[in-house]
Amino acid sequence: MAKLYFHYSTMNAGKSTMLLQAAYNYQERGMRTAAFIAALDDRAGRGTIASRIGLTMDALPFETSDDLYAMVDEMHAKEPLACVFVDEAQFLTREQVWQLAHIVDRLDLPVMTYGLRTDFHGHLFPGSQELLTIADELREVRTICHCGRKATMVVRLDAAGNVVREGAQIEIGGSDKYVSLCRRHWEEAITCE
Repeated sequence: MAKLYFHYSTMNAGKSTMLLQAAYNYQERGMRTAAFIAALDDRAGRGTIASRIGLTMDALPFETSDDLYAMVDEMHAKEPLACVFVDEAQFLTREQVWQLAHIVDRLDLPVMTYGLRTDFHGHLFPGSQELLTIADELREVRTICHCGRKATMVVRLDAAGNVVREGAQIEIGGSDKYVSLCRRHWEEAITCE
């Protein structure tokens, strides 16, 4: 029975690496998969899922206006798929999360999503909120703070390495722009003047 999975964490926990490994496992067994990544995340090039350790994979870039169910339904009708992967799932709209659920429920295909739970303000992303609400299985991917505790939060840094306290929810970047922290050190970082 197919399920909708949400693998979530803070930055730099290895979510994309996990996705790439899982997709490779399917492909190694001759099973066809579909992979999607948010079009606005072009750090590795548009339509490329990349891990910090150098692994990459081509993917279909999705915009907030795309109907993921229709796209997968068409692909699956041409040649059967075994699994659907979505990287940067926090950038999904609520409607797209439901489209993924329809892929599971109507096409009987597992959908594995990977993304951030919260932004640098400590607020849920809309896509993550909907996935936390309706996913069949939630899997936390853990990483650590500089103190050794589990990191659950992230701070955004400016070009000089200072903590940014205001700004848009979405600003694409990697370890040069974001640092994962435990709740205690995140709170200290955002409240220090």
